[in-house]
Amino acid sequence: MTAIADRTGTAVTAALRTIDANIAAFGDRYPADTTTGDRYSPRPANTGWTTSFWPGMLWLAHDLTGEPHYREAARSHVMSFVDRVDRGIDLDTHDLGFLYTLSCVTAWRRDRDREARRAALVAAEHLLSRVLPAAGIIQAWGDLSDPRQQGRTIVDSLMNTPLLFWAGRATGDPRFAAAARRHAGQLREHILRPDDTTYHTFYWDPATGEPLRGETEQGSADDSCWARGQAWGIYGFTLNHHYTGDPTLLTAAVRCADYFLAHLPADGVAHWDFASREERDSSAAAIAVNGLLELAAAVPARRAGHYRTAAGRILRALIDGYSTIGRPDSNALLLHGVYDKPKGVGVDEGNLWGDYFYLEALTRVTRPGWTRPW
Repeated sequence: MTAIADRTGTAVTAALRTIDANIAAFGDRYPADTTTGDRYSPRPANTGWTTSFWPGMLWLAHDLTGEPHYREAARSHVMSFVDRVDRGIDLDTHDLGFLYTLSCVTAWRRDRDREARRAALVAAEHLLSRVLPAAGIIQAWGDLSDPRQQGRTIVDSLMNTPLLFWAGRATGDPRFAAAARRHAGQLREHILRPDDTTYHTFYWDPATGEPLRGETEQGSADDSCWARGQAWGIYGFTLNHHYTGDPTLLTAAVRCADYFLAHLPADGVAHWDFASREERDSSAAAIAVNGLLELAAAVPARRAGHYRTAAGRILRALIDGYSTIGRPDSNALLLHGVYDKPKGVGVDEGNLWGDYFYLEALTRVTRPGWTRPW
């Protein structure tokens, strides 16, 4: 990672400056999913799947600096997530893992906040209720009886299972880890294709558990490889291997990583779909950097250097060509991301998850020994 050492300090300084401005601007509110014209506006309430990336960034800022105002800003969001789970607001989603790992599990680990712990365990129970026993998967979205959503999971869900693994360790209840392990195994078998690409979504028959078909919701086509999904595969399969020790999950992560790296354009930042030569998705690149660094720690030394070097090259490209260094007109950390190209949502804009994973990558390379929240 020495090749980017001269740029990471500048990148961290710029990111923290933007975060400071956003603390003042947003207060106890949350930025929208994506920017519009490279600027976030506040959202009306704590709803949707991305709100936790904002307190997640605040915890990272505290890790980077030790400054207490970042810790206080992160803690100030806990009660919003407590209220959300207690009142049952927008919980019909597998993204409870994203939402409660960064907001409440982190607050429990750092501050021993008992309300945060309670809320995270309630969220984990709710996530467990989305398991379809016959299929062994966690249903992605919507009411469990919704015929359009029944039996569907998505590759992003690999990042949501850490909430279940944490809950299992916190309570001693084996149901949580068992559900997470079986879910990851089903994705390994069916969402990862023989050519090492990933489906965005996959359906099982909810009654019989029979695997049915793969589709896409945000990629170019059902049989194309959506770049962000492939990046989730790198990071997600690696994390699930960490929790289970299952070598087949590590093999799945390696397959995702090798395909991702072999199909990058010259600057190392993926197009939003590998079948496309249109917009780049900086958020896919940021996720992949973290996944590659996590993967490097899990593979033999002869492969680890390859993944670390690749991660450094991608991160350098993000800093130099996609970050908001020198862009005081933007309140994002990272630009040129894509949320949902087929629906025309957040195309060539900043987005909260891209910002979070970019800052996580900067934290990884500037704070050796840093402990990830996942």
